Amino acid sequence: MTDYENLSTIQTIFGNGVQDMAEQDEVITLIDEDGAEHDFNVIDVIEVEGSEYAILLPVEDESDEAVILKFANDEDGNEILVDIESDEEWEKVADAWEEMVTKEDEE
Repeated sequence: MTDYENLSTIQTIFGNGVQDMAEQDEVITLIDEDGAEHDFNVIDVIEVEGSEYAILLPVEDESDEAVILKFANDEDGNEILVDIESDEEWEKVADAWEEMVTKEDEE
């Protein structure tokens, strides 16, 4: 199993912007700190406390464990995905996404 905890600042190109990422079965390629490429299915894009996050599943990994990355801007103003530094922030986002999934399942 690949360790996605070591993804550093990750750059990717969003064809139609952030809002359209989760509306398609989009696969994005992320580059880790060692320069290795990893493909992910975009499961959802959510907003929590004013920040946006991408919920991703590795394409090549059989696991159903999601990777959560935060949208940020680099020094040139380009939109990038970065690791969530705080465990508290990660928990808030994971809880919010789980709550959204539970509500969808109930409908």
